[in-house]
Amino acid sequence: MRLVQIRLAGFKSFVDPTSIHVPGQLVGVVGPNGCGKSNVIDAVRWVLGESRATALRGDSMQDVIFNGSVNRTPLARASVELIFDNAQGRASGQWSQYAEISVKRILQRDGESSYYINGAHVRRRDVTDIFLGTGLGPRAYAIVEQGMITRVIEAKPEELRVFLEEAAGISKYKERRRETESRLADTRGNLARITDIRTELGAQLEKLQAQATVAARYKEYHSELQLRQHLLWHVRRRDAAAERERHALEMSKVTNELEAEHAELRHLESRVETARAAHYRAGDALNAAQAALYAANAEVARLESELRHVEETRQRLESQHTERLAQLASWREQRAQLTQALHLWAARAATARQRSAEAQAKLGQESARLPQAEQAFRAGQEKLNETRSQLLQAESRLQLEQANLSHLERGAQALQQRRERLESELQTLAEPEPAAVKAQQARIAELETAVQAAQAAQEALQSECAALEERSAAAGEALGAAQREHAAAQAQLATLRQIQAAAEDDAPLREWLGRHGLEALPRLWQKLRIDPGWEAAVESVLRERLHALELSDVARLQSVLADRPPAKASVFTRGNGTGTPAAPGYEPLASKIRAVDPAVSSALADWLAGAYAAEKAPDAARRAALPPGAVLVDRDGHQFTRHTVSFHAPEQADAGLLARQSAIEALVASCRDLQQKVGAAQDVHGSLQIEAAERSKALEHARLAIAARQKAQHDAQIDQLKLAQAQERYRERSEQVRAELADLEQEVSRGEQALHNGRQGAERIAAEIAALRDKVDAARGAHLAAESALAEERRVMQQAERDAQDALFGERECSSKIAEIDNSVRVIDQQIERADLEIAKLTEELAADPIPAVRHGLDAAVESRLGCDTTLAAARNAVEGAAGALRELEEGLLHSEAKVAPLRERLGELKLKEQAAQINFDQFAAQLREANADEQRLSKEAEKAPRPATLQSEITRLAQAINELGAVNLAALEELRSSQERKGFLDSQSADLEEAVRTLEDAIRRIDRETRELLRETFDSVNRHFGSLFPTLFGGGDAKLIMTGEEILDAGVQVMAQPPGKRNTSIHLLSGGEKALTAIALVFSLFQLNPAPFCILDEVDAPLDDSNTLRFCDLVKRMAAQTQFLFISHNKISMEMAEQLIGVTMPESGVSRVVAVDIDEALRIREELAA
Repeated sequence: MRLVQIRLAGFKSFVDPTSIHVPGQLVGVVGPNGCGKSNVIDAVRWVLGESRATALRGDSMQDVIFNGSVNRTPLARASVELIFDNAQGRASGQWSQYAEISVKRILQRDGESSYYINGAHVRRRDVTDIFLGTGLGPRAYAIVEQGMITRVIEAKPEELRVFLEEAAGISKYKERRRETESRLADTRGNLARITDIRTELGAQLEKLQAQATVAARYKEYHSELQLRQHLLWHVRRRDAAAERERHALEMSKVTNELEAEHAELRHLESRVETARAAHYRAGDALNAAQAALYAANAEVARLESELRHVEETRQRLESQHTERLAQLASWREQRAQLTQALHLWAARAATARQRSAEAQAKLGQESARLPQAEQAFRAGQEKLNETRSQLLQAESRLQLEQANLSHLERGAQALQQRRERLESELQTLAEPEPAAVKAQQARIAELETAVQAAQAAQEALQSECAALEERSAAAGEALGAAQREHAAAQAQLATLRQIQAAAEDDAPLREWLGRHGLEALPRLWQKLRIDPGWEAAVESVLRERLHALELSDVARLQSVLADRPPAKASVFTRGNGTGTPAAPGYEPLASKIRAVDPAVSSALADWLAGAYAAEKAPDAARRAALPPGAVLVDRDGHQFTRHTVSFHAPEQADAGLLARQSAIEALVASCRDLQQKVGAAQDVHGSLQIEAAERSKALEHARLAIAARQKAQHDAQIDQLKLAQAQERYRERSEQVRAELADLEQEVSRGEQALHNGRQGAERIAAEIAALRDKVDAARGAHLAAESALAEERRVMQQAERDAQDALFGERECSSKIAEIDNSVRVIDQQIERADLEIAKLTEELAADPIPAVRHGLDAAVESRLGCDTTLAAARNAVEGAAGALRELEEGLLHSEAKVAPLRERLGELKLKEQAAQINFDQFAAQLREANADEQRLSKEAEKAPRPATLQSEITRLAQAINELGAVNLAALEELRSSQERKGFLDSQSADLEEAVRTLEDAIRRIDRETRELLRETFDSVNRHFGSLFPTLFGGGDAKLIMTGEEILDAGVQVMAQPPGKRNTSIHLLSGGEKALTAIALVFSLFQLNPAPFCILDEVDAPLDDSNTLRFCDLVKRMAAQTQFLFISHNKISMEMAEQLIGVTMPESGVSRVVAVDIDEALRIREELAA
């Protein structure tokens, strides 16, 4: 691609639309400093996608829009357009087919930036994609601006590597890799989310699987439990009925036995009563004898007890007499010891009383002296406190006075500073100019007019948009109607084709056709075209022969005859048919048929021979005129011969076959027409939508313009309000400052007077404090002496108190001990007295002895008891005889009653059992009814059912198994099925995403491999070119590129250059010109590897001397064979190199203009003039 033209409008200093033609390979841009030459370079960089304002020498992107000058107003937008010649088709992508490519960028003042390629609105990325890998772009090496040479040489290895990548053309690889990485990150994110969902769903499935297993087991156990429970109830109801009948029979038998035993029992009860009366009389006699014996025994026992008591009493008295004598002797000895101790403590008490009296006398003397010392101490203390209080009060007054002085001084200083500030503010207050207010009012009126004009334009655009929307809606409705009509026709066509295909589908016949290789042959009906309305007539005559197949030779016909088809089928071969013979007044049915293939004519002639068409049912006369064997067929397919009528009823398989075929062909033609209609409607609707979109965009621009003007109007109104407020603030503030200054003068005067008075008061208080301090020192000395005397007096007093207290304690101890001994003596005297009395009493009791009298009475009582024993023995024998007779009768009665009681108990038990059986029967019957049990099934199961105990054991086992299951989720089975379906879907998605991740990772590895190979080849080639170009520019020397890293994808590039005769170790040691030549050699090395369509050089020859400039120009001329150069220069040698010169001037301040000069044409004219 070649750059042929640059168009600028409103870009920086190019205010007016300007076209810069670039016809040759070497074009120079010249002009004085500041005329806007470099703005051409900025324009090219900007339109190629530069988005950094600093790279365009501005603070914001709006700085590229012309901002006004002395005679020019600011513009609202800037645009730059580059026109390329693409005759060789070197542009990438869809633009390679265009011979000329226009790349344009427009920036509005509101910040909206738009890109266009050949007039089509595109993205910024679409613009950069065209130049990927060509060396062109906003930051590529093909645009060498001012200072870039220095940046290239002093760039970091990582920054220099960017130029190498652009030369290698791997920008597209990096873009592809970024896109792939983005897609890979999105895919991995989706995979991670699906993995999380699958993990969560897996855990949920495990729980649901366990719950479903439990639910299935629960249902199984519950069903089995219900069956076993119903069977148990049925068996127990049956057993209860049998038990109830058995108990009824037993009750009847036991009742008879019980009545017989009752009769025997009544006879025995009469005999027992007679024997019991005799036994009672004998018992009374026995009781009387026994009572006499008991009385005699009681008397003997009483006397024996009394004898033992008397003997024990004497022994006890003798023991007590001995103990009392011993105690008496002990107490008399203790009394003698206590009397001796009493005399000792009485002597000690006398000594203690004497010491206590002496201590009390001394304590009284000291107590009289202590109050005098305390009085003296208190007087000194009061004098000292009074003096200190006066001193503190004086010091407080002094501090207060000093604080007041400090406050007055700070106040005076603050008043002075405030006066200075107010005077300074009064001098600096500036009144707004009235002219500015009037200018602002005029601007507001102007903006209001502009807003009204913009609003009128907006209303016009809104009307146009509404009309277009109505037309677009109408076109959309027409398009929808056409699409619906087309869709209905297509649906009807698809339905007819489906019915037609179903009519041909005969599985047994299809197998037979396949066996003979005939399934691909067309049917007869597919080769026929029937006049409208005669399809039923043709179907009525041909019937199954509509599906006839054409056989190419007789041999195949023979094979078909050998293997008969399983259903009706017809075949035909090519031949000549005779057709239907002519009959006057009758039209052959064959005339209603047109054969697509002439080969079917012979078969039609045979099958339709003698068949004629009739518009309606013929009358009898017309039928009688028919030739023999002929048949008339009307439109409905009814056939008429001379003597018969056959009514046509379509068969299911072939019904409407030909009519459907005709309808299908008509629908195919209709669908084509409808498709054209839909296309036309789409074109109309699309064009209206595009026009409506353009009007909407214009309307949006108008709204934005109105908003901008309204904002400007609002800002102007705010500025006017600010000016008015500023005037009012100036007036109010100036008056306020003057009033405050007047008040300050009075406050300063009052403050100075108060400060003078305060200083005099402070001096008086200071003199008073000095005198008070002397008084405090004197009072403190007197107070210390009184305090010392009082302390000594108190010490002596305390010692006297301790001595008196010790003496008193000793006296009290002796008195307490004497009282204690006296009390002990009194107690012992009382004990001795009681012991004497007890000993006398015991002596008297031992002297009286009752034992002989008691023994005599005991002997008389023993003889009386022996007589009572004899009487009792005779009475006992009589009782035993009566008791024996009674016992025999009672035993017989008991035996009889013993027989009755079991029978009665047995009868009661049987009644209870019968009632229990009835209750069980009713209970189990009710349970079975409530459970809606299947009685018939239970009756069959009961025949082979185990015993109730076994059934109950099984029920208990099943109930325990159900309880062991715990909480059961009965919906788990359905939830499990739903979750498994969802997991299957997620597993499929996860597998697809994992496959996508592997594919993307493989793509990244492949891109890295290709990039690594291309970058290595590029580095080697650029290094080789750099090594050859450097000596060309310097006339010798050595230069090379060094890769700083092992991995070429991440490694930086470092430049090593040594001009002729130098052995410098760093490129930074070179001079400015040498650095510039080195950078030029490096940039041109990149060009030789991947020549850009054009190169722009902005004063790169500025640091070069004439000799280096000549070598630089020679190199540029050689490279111009492949690359177009547009350079800016002030060097005359470089200017001579140009084929065309473009002069940039600034005749008007801030506005650039272009003047072009063709050097070759100028030289040609000069030569002509010279000739």
